Amino acid sequence: MFENKWGIVGIAGVFFFAFAMLSNVLVPIAMYWEMPEKSVAELVNPAVMYHFEDLSERYPEPFKEAFGEPSKENCAQAMLLGRHIYVAEGCWHCHSQFVRPVSNETKRWGPVSESEEYQNELQRPVMFGTRRVGPDLSHEGGRRSNDWHAVHFFKPQMVSAESPMPRYPWLYGIDPETNQSSPNYPTKRGLALITYVQWLGSNNKTYPYYEDYKDYRKPGATDN
Repeated sequence: MFENKWGIVGIAGVFFFAFAMLSNVLVPIAMYWEMPEKSVAELVNPAVMYHFEDLSERYPEPFKEAFGEPSKENCAQAMLLGRHIYVAEGCWHCHSQFVRPVSNETKRWGPVSESEEYQNELQRPVMFGTRRVGPDLSHEGGRRSNDWHAVHFFKPQMVSAESPMPRYPWLYGIDPETNQSSPNYPTKRGLALITYVQWLGSNNKTYPYYEDYKDYRKPGATDN
């Protein structure tokens, strides 16, 4: 076998396959065996609750119809639905969720991504991404207000004139005064997508806006 070049190539192929399995499968499993995957409910934190409750105040009628009250349970439901919509609408085609330790990415997108950020139900599958037609969204949560996101998803060019991002008017209901879809009437899907985007990065220990929300608790709020 060793006298035949194809035999050597075959042995090398088996070796490199085994090495790849060891380095990319078995070693990571061993490294994070003691780090259980978090459920969506465990990901609800003061930062995302702040924005979820803010949505209930900004868009009271659509919010009440979609989620009722801004409880933690309903917030978790919105985050999970928002993740599904994010995937279904192809947002991951143009936005990455992985800050790399190269090319001064930390100056643009925040702290380098860490493995523990992806050990949760909302990162299955992980959408690292390779294209950045738009910005990386690893730490997007809290950077902008809910009304900014509502307008941005409805018609991106209203907040960024040169944006190549497509419009998503089907995530909004009809304004009864104009009989047209409006950013003032996000549907359940629209509210969920905004909630998911406001969650991104907020469970990271280096979350840029941690100090803004760590002690947040709306007066009268409950843990239900």
